[in-house]
Amino acid sequence: MRYFLDAFGSLKTSFTNLMRRPTTVQFPTEKRVRAERYRSSFALLHDEAGDELCIGCLQCERICPSQVIAIKAAGKKESPVTGKKRGYADDFILDLNACIYCELCVQVCPTDAIVMTREPEVPAYGREDLVLTMAKLYANEKSKPRAWSDGTKLMEMQEKNKPADAPKKPHAAHAEKPAAEAKPVVDSKTATDNAPRIESKPADAPTAANAGSISISEAAKPADPASGGAPSA
Repeated sequence: MRYFLDAFGSLKTSFTNLMRRPTTVQFPTEKRVRAERYRSSFALLHDEAGDELCIGCLQCERICPSQVIAIKAAGKKESPVTGKKRGYADDFILDLNACIYCELCVQVCPTDAIVMTREPEVPAYGREDLVLTMAKLYANEKSKPRAWSDGTKLMEMQEKNKPADAPKKPHAAHAEKPAAEAKPVVDSKTATDNAPRIESKPADAPTAANAGSISISEAAKPADPASGGAPSA
């Protein structure tokens, strides 16, 4: 009985989805519309005057978590466009085989020289085809559609969404006590001045009357016969 129920459930699922619109497309003749923030590759850019934007600062190479970027800096040399000295890169290698597409290299670039592209697919027959050289990166500037943003825009969005710093709370040991528990502050000098003064008087010397009374009382004591007639103590 369970076998027929399972078979009926499978047939029901098949006939239900038979009339639905297919979710697949006939690739590569048909391609789906990609999301606005879809990105799959990289490109290096030139400025409006046609000069390379990359200054060889190595910031993208340092921040890359998977270490897929290798740059050979050329140092400062004269620009062929403006005639001013500025930094350049002699070589720029980006390996897509291990890239995680985190876009950190785009965010830290001070000149917005590197951007991501919206290339739908990046097929290749070998691993070496996924290694982007400096020539390929500059060629992607013209042949590949750029992604939705650059480094400057990404950093502005992060600063805008960054929460404000909360005020720091005082430590429990240094927190102010309530008014009921707080002790009044008394100046040590004032407390000393207001303290009652006690004058010490010298001890009174025994007077003649007191001495006489002591000797009379001692003489009035009865004599102790055991001590030979001497008065008892």
